[in-house]
Amino acid sequence: MAEPYTIHILVVDGDPGGVKIVDRQNWTGWGIAFPRSAWPSIAKRREFGSPGVYILTGVSEGAQDELPTVYVGQGDEIRTRIDTHYAEKDFWAWGYAFVSKGTALNRAHTTWLEHALIDLAHEAGQCHLDNNTRPKEPNLAEWERADTQGFLRKILRILPLIGVRVFERPTAVTMPTPAQPPQIADERDTVVVPAWEDGFKETFLGQDCWHTIRISGGMLQRIRFIAAYRTAPVSAITHYAPVERIEPYGDHGGYRLIFSAHAKEITPIPYGNAVPGTMQGPRYTSLKKLLAAKSVAELFGQGTTAQPI
Repeated sequence: MAEPYTIHILVVDGDPGGVKIVDRQNWTGWGIAFPRSAWPSIAKRREFGSPGVYILTGVSEGAQDELPTVYVGQGDEIRTRIDTHYAEKDFWAWGYAFVSKGTALNRAHTTWLEHALIDLAHEAGQCHLDNNTRPKEPNLAEWERADTQGFLRKILRILPLIGVRVFERPTAVTMPTPAQPPQIADERDTVVVPAWEDGFKETFLGQDCWHTIRISGGMLQRIRFIAAYRTAPVSAITHYAPVERIEPYGDHGGYRLIFSAHAKEITPIPYGNAVPGTMQGPRYTSLKKLLAAKSVAELFGQGTTAQPI
């Protein structure tokens, strides 16, 4: 069982969306979270003149999903490095720095921390890394490794509390179980998602999964199947798949649904005369109703003249 712990957060200028200094009792480091816009005014803070590692997060131009872009760096004094990235890297909106309070970290330690964080990000698959290289693990004496691993553990316990989860391997929030006799009137067990043709072929069919999808909290434990509504020109639900597990995806409350088998093709269920916007987001139904439906309008109990999306 994980042990409880506390952290102390100083909101520097009283703005919850601004600069925060993070500390833990008996820790040899500091954490600093700051929006990009604050960098010119905080760059001269003494913390940035210390050895440490830093993480820059944001969204890259042309991103095709909701995963953030992340850059991990280190330095003997990180101010100069972040200054360079402020001038040359446009993607990042937030920075997170972890520095030594005294002489706890040297170049070997910060290089090891950079290596470890990049490795964790690769393994988690929850971001797009902007780092061009994946550094090799530096050699540390056994006692130095133990101390540096301890510093890393502190970082990894702080990051989720300030909104950064890209270094965590996703764990299933639910594992669908075989259908049980319904205990309540709501028999919905299927989520129907809109899918553009490229994403449908590449992800739904090619990778046996679907992302990024937002699911109501009360539906997470019920979802056992996913169906794809293919947008115009197909304008019909054409496939469904059983769901093996549901994992968090990205930092913005989205999920990834992993299939337990390849998607199965069904007789197309056309848009019909469903009301406008019916399939602009996820919809819930039961597999029984899905397989019996003759149109999207019938499936969701609607009917009017509308053009399919």
